[in-house]
This record gives sequence, C-alpha cells and structure tokens, in this order.
Amino acid sequence: MSSSPPTVLLTGASGVLGTALLAELSACAWVTALIHRCPCPAADDQLCGDLTAPGLGLDRETYRALARKVDAVVHCAAVTDFTSGPEAAHATNEAGTRAVAEFAADAGATLYHVSTAFVARHELTRSQLGRNSGTAGARPEDYLDSKRAAEDVVRSSGLPAVIIRPSIVIGDSRTGEISAFQGLHSILQMLMRGLMPLVPLPRGSLIDFVPQDVVARTIAALIFEGRREGEVWVTSGPEALRADQVMETVFDACAELGLSPARPRFVGPDMVDRLIRPVFLADGLPERTLRRFDDMLAMTALFADAPEFPISLGQVPDGPPPLTRADLEAALRQSLRHLARTKRLGTASGRAPLGPVAEGVPA
Repeated sequence: MSSSPPTVLLTGASGVLGTALLAELSACAWVTALIHRCPCPAADDQLCGDLTAPGLGLDRETYRALARKVDAVVHCAAVTDFTSGPEAAHATNEAGTRAVAEFAADAGATLYHVSTAFVARHELTRSQLGRNSGTAGARPEDYLDSKRAAEDVVRSSGLPAVIIRPSIVIGDSRTGEISAFQGLHSILQMLMRGLMPLVPLPRGSLIDFVPQDVVARTIAALIFEGRREGEVWVTSGPEALRADQVMETVFDACAELGLSPARPRFVGPDMVDRLIRPVFLADGLPERTLRRFDDMLAMTALFADAPEFPISLGQVPDGPPPLTRADLEAALRQSLRHLARTKRLGTASGRAPLGPVAEGVPA
C-alpha cells in the first residue's frame, strides 16, 4: 500500500464493528461507506448500494469511479440474526460476499473479510449434535453455514485477502457503548432482571468475547500494515472468562445498581434434555417463556465445554495486545453499566431497584 492515506470501502458501516472501525480509520484513511438503509455521516463519503444486487447496486459509472480509487475493502456487513432463516443469511453473507469480492478484484484492492470465530464450532450446534431444538426460533446453524460459505468465497477468489474472525463482540472497553445490542446483551439483561433460573451450561465453559474497539484496532492495524493474506483470530483465547466468572461479574454489577436478582443454577445440557425440558417445561409453560428457553439452549450449545479459540492478538504490528482476564472483567463491567443505563435497570434508571422476576420456570 502506498505511503499516502489509503482509500477504504467499508460495508456495514452503521453496524457494531463498522461504527467502531470508522472511529479508528477517520484520522488516517479516506473511508467511503457503502450504505443501504442507514446513513453514515461519520464516513468521508457514502454511497447508497445493495450487496445483493448486481454491481453492488451502483450505476456503472459510479462503480467504475469507485473501483479506480479504492485500495482496501473492509467487508463488515452481514446478517447476524440467528432467527433470520437460511435464505436471508445466505443472500447477504454468502452472495453479498461474492459481490464484494468481485468489486475488490475490479479495484485491485485487498479484501479484509470479517467472519466469526464460531465457524470453528459449527459441529456444536444442537442440530449437528442431534438434539431437539424444540420451539427455538434461533438457528445458529443457518448463520454459521452462511459464514463458512462466505469464507469459501473469499478463499476461492484468488484475491489478496485477510479473513478476520472475532468472537462475541461486546461494547467499547472504556464506555461499554455499542451501536446495537447483541445476543450476549440479551442474556445479560435476562440475568439482571432475574429471568433466568437456569443456565444450560457447565460452569467452567469459556465465554469468549472481545470489546468492539479491540476488533476495530486490529482491523485498522492490518490495513496500515498492508497485510494481504492469512487468518486473524480476534479472541480472548486462553484468557476467556469461565461462565461462573461471567456470572460473578454480572452479580457484582447488579449489587452496584441496587438489583438483587435470584442467582440461576448451572445445569449441563444433558440434564436439560433428559430431565428438565421433558418433565418441567413440556406442559403448562407459557409459549413465550418456552421459546426463550429453547433459544437459550440453541445459543449456549456453542459454548458448552468447547475448546478455546486460537488467538492472534499481539501478533499484528501496532495492533492491540492479548487481553488479560482483568481487562475482560473491566470491559464486561462497562458493558453491563451501559446496558443498565440504556434499559433503565436499577439505580441507573433513577427508579427504585428491580427485584427478582418469576416466570414459572423451576428454580
């Protein structure tokens, strides 16, 4: 890459990683955001397009002009909703990546493709394990299939390309702020509200998460280094917190906020399948509560006694170092405080503290 500031095409600029990356790149690169529905005033330039349309949904002259000036393409846009279904997931995550790769080839640009560390856990979904998904609307297998297919698109393209695999992305390590709450935030909120009598996980399971700014700094460092190949794992690796350590951090934060939810019990997925779900959950439980529990089973299957992820932090020049457990606990606390402020929980709401909420699930 030349010594002049690079021109970067960014997809998913209004998303969690896109917004964090804009903050990292704004001083050192010219960023053109390819937007679809949400405007992106923080970018230097923005073009309205569509990853699922020919030519990125741009007219021919605009496409050609963009291709002439772009040095690097950062592809963050993706369908991440586990309830979206296979068609929507593949339309954006696989076909959209193919369109982005075709543009990068036309531009002679390096492609920085944001995937997910969880492609390494495809075999741990409940469907792959042969377990009943019940009423769950969450189907992680659809998302993971589409992201694996997207990686195949990148690898088979022949482009200079880097595949970046973050684990769960939480809010900014300093403020906890995030542009949109993620699946982990939903679980944390349920814990803080006392809506989870059971956690279907062995307590020693590793919950690997990374703050959004750490992921953004890694991607920015890869661009400025001029990295053109390889796979980069942005994870906590061996320092990932155990499920019981996450729980302790949550309840410490609850105490600060004046919340006193009942502590849930850790229950292994085998016991849930053999005893709890058929005996306690099959009859008389509200449909909404049962579906929420089955969604929880679908998501936690990816963590139950899973091996630690590889890690590349500390191996990227000028990138962030590996995270320590103290770093992770501090970042999680900030995310919990931001969640409490936003959702008006406990003393963060200026109201009386919330007590435990019973929903009819056995404690």
